[in-house]
Amino acid sequence: MFDLIIIGAGPAGLTASIYASRYRLKHLVIGKEVGGIATETSEIGNYPGFPMITGPELMQKFSEHAKSLGTEILTEEVVKLRKIENGFEVETASGSTFQTKSIILAVGLKRRRLNVPGESEFTGRGVSYCATCDAWFYKDKTVCVIGGSDSAAVAALTLAQFAKKVYIIYRRDKMRCEPIWMEKIEENDKIEIVYNTNVTEIIGKDKVEAVRLDNPYKGSDLLKLDGVFVEIGFVPGLELASELGIETNEKGYIKIDAHGATNVPGVFAAGDITTGSDDLRQIITAAAEGAIASYSAFKYVKGKR
Repeated sequence: MFDLIIIGAGPAGLTASIYASRYRLKHLVIGKEVGGIATETSEIGNYPGFPMITGPELMQKFSEHAKSLGTEILTEEVVKLRKIENGFEVETASGSTFQTKSIILAVGLKRRRLNVPGESEFTGRGVSYCATCDAWFYKDKTVCVIGGSDSAAVAALTLAQFAKKVYIIYRRDKMRCEPIWMEKIEENDKIEIVYNTNVTEIIGKDKVEAVRLDNPYKGSDLLKLDGVFVEIGFVPGLELASELGIETNEKGYIKIDAHGATNVPGVFAAGDITTGSDDLRQIITAAAEGAIASYSAFKYVKGKR
C-alpha cells in the first residue's frame, strides 16, 4: 500500500511529488499527461526565475526534478476511486488498481466547449483547443480565436506568428486579459478584435470554411476562415471527486481548507480544481497548493493531523 497517490501530473501534482519525496512518503503519481495543460502555453513570463520560458520547457524541468528524487509517474487515466478499510483504492483505465492511505487530487481543468453546431464535427478538421499544438498548420491562412482572457490573447499572438490574419471574437466590449498581452495585440497588425459578438455555428464541408456570427461583421453574418481556436475557459473535472462525496462550491470547484484538505479525511486537493488561491489559477499557485497538500498528507499519514 502506498502512503500517497497523487492524481494529476501537472504543476500541482509534480510539486506535491517533489515534497512527498523529501518527506520520504511512498507515493505514486498518476496522470494522463505529464505537465497537464501548462504544456499548451507558448510563453510564460511570470514564473520566478524564468523571465520567459515555454510551458513544455517549464514542465519538463518540473518532471525532471520530481524524477531525480525517485518519483514514479504512471501515464494513465484514473477512472475510479473507492473507499476501503484502511484508505482508498485507485483504478486506472487499463484496469490496474492501487491502494493508498491518502490521495491528492490535482487533476486540473477541462477545456470549456462552445456547444454550437459544427464544433464536434470539425474538431481536428479546423477546430482546435491548443494554439501551441496546432498553430503551424495555419501558415499563411486565416483563423479566429474565440474568447477574451489571457489564454485567448496568448493564442492569438502565437497564431499571428504563422497565420496571415487572426480574428479575436469576443462576446463582450473589452478584453479581460492582462494589460501586457493587450499591448502586444494592439502592436500586431495581423490581429483584429471583433467585440460584442458570438459564434453561433461553425460551417464547412470536409473542413472549416466559415463561422456564423450573431452580430454581423462588415455587413455579413458569415466570416470566412480556415481555422477556429476555442479559448473560452475551463471547467473542473469532478467525476472522481463526486465518487467519494467530496464537497464542491457552486461553480464546481473542490472546497479545501488552508491545509489543502477536503471534507473527506485523507483526501487533499491542489491546483486549478480547488477553491484555493483566490481563483488566481496560475502555475505558481498550483505549485504552492501542491506543496501544502503534500505536507498535509505527510502529517495525516504519520498521525500528526
